[in-house]
Amino acid sequence: MLWRFQLAIPDQVGPARVVSSDSEELILVDEHDRELGTKSKGECHDGEGTLHRAFSVFLFDPQGRLLIQQRAADKRLWPGYWANSCCSHPRAGENMEEATARRIAEELGASAELEFIYKFRYHARYENLGSEHELCWVYVGRTAESDVRVNPSEIADWRFLAPEAVDDLVADKSAPVAPWFRMEWRELRKNYWDLVGP
Repeated sequence: MLWRFQLAIPDQVGPARVVSSDSEELILVDEHDRELGTKSKGECHDGEGTLHRAFSVFLFDPQGRLLIQQRAADKRLWPGYWANSCCSHPRAGENMEEATARRIAEELGASAELEFIYKFRYHARYENLGSEHELCWVYVGRTAESDVRVNPSEIADWRFLAPEAVDDLVADKSAPVAPWFRMEWRELRKNYWDLVGP
């Protein structure tokens, strides 16, 4: 069963720019988030994956709707799946503030002040093409629909959904939803909504 949305697709689209590659160096960490060195993005996602630092951003508009994105069709892992507003990795030598600001600009053409909420470790395998094995920092911020100019090389589709509609999306096991998005949304709703909710 295909997931059907009730909202119209916004038409704000930015220029298509290639902003990431498998050769960029990511930060390897242990289970306590202590840095261990670096490895290429491609190698970090090979096989069962190598634990590395990552982040996920949840951006809400003034009406309290969450910006979600559909990953581009040529993504190696979970292409065409729905995910949270922005997710990526700090590169070698980058702190989280620099990395999140860079990636929000690269993917969404936007900027946002972020609040750190929590971090967690997870592992998820995608078919026989590789895995995510991440120590992920989760952030929340605010933006407006008029500020969004998505990069079509990264994002196939996007929209704002009310929290209740996001609940329905992540609860639908047949919907193409990225595994980290399901885990993070459920955790935000269960344990952090007093910090997140508009």
